[in-house]
Amino acid sequence: MQSPRGSRWETARIPDVVVLPAVQWQSMADREAFIPLNEPSPLLVVEVVSPSTITIDYRAKHSEYSVLDIPEYWIVDPMEEKITICTLSGGAYTDVVFTGTQMITSPTFSGLKLTATNILSAQR
Repeated sequence: MQSPRGSRWETARIPDVVVLPAVQWQSMADREAFIPLNEPSPLLVVEVVSPSTITIDYRAKHSEYSVLDIPEYWIVDPMEEKITICTLSGGAYTDVVFTGTQMITSPTFSGLKLTATNILSAQR
């Protein structure tokens, strides 16, 4: 996924999970799985935090993904045992944190029935 770096758009981000509309996904069947700036943004991006990516996932990608107009961005943080759902509104994200047995609320996937514990305790 093409992404800003400083004042230039010359780098890419590789999220842990990307959810695309089916038509966009099918269009990638015969080409590299890269989303340039002239294509629609993913519906959802999920990043899993590790000790080496804390600042990148919470700050850099948070800013970049809002510029890319990604409507929903999840930050899964197993170290803090929380899921942060970032919802884009007016060019900025509103963040809601879910922990334990709280049911996750996803504007993009309103039928979702998962808790933070369900996600954080999933087998690898």
